[in-house]
Amino acid sequence: MSKDAQEEVNLHASCVALDSESGLLIIGPSGSGKSTLSLTMMALGATLVSDDRTLLTRDGADLVATAPGTLTSMIEARGVGILTAECLPHTRLRAVVDMAQVETERLPPRREKALIGVSIPLFYRVDGPQFAPALIQWLKGGRCA
Repeated sequence: MSKDAQEEVNLHASCVALDSESGLLIIGPSGSGKSTLSLTMMALGATLVSDDRTLLTRDGADLVATAPGTLTSMIEARGVGILTAECLPHTRLRAVVDMAQVETERLPPRREKALIGVSIPLFYRVDGPQFAPALIQWLKGGRCA
């Protein structure tokens, strides 16, 4: 991260990543499935960055996500408890998932969300077993047309 980071915001959000350049921010109200989606993606190869709270910093044209110090390497699994997890110290965000919005389109339009002045791709929650694997694949290679 460069020294000229401009802004920082603390969000009620979780974040997972494939690496320090491929992060996914997961936003939504309490109980909407942020941690569940994170755990599912972790089971498919993603790494936790943060759970429940995420610090978001604008670094030029990029958004960088980190965990608040007190929440590093922990994720809540309802019915199981607070689990320890391998954690990336930070990642550049590639997209955001809004768990409060349900996707109704089979082939949805491209959407974006602006966070601290930077627009990134936006996905709505999909209720189905393909959602987490599809997000992993999107982080790996994007979307055709």
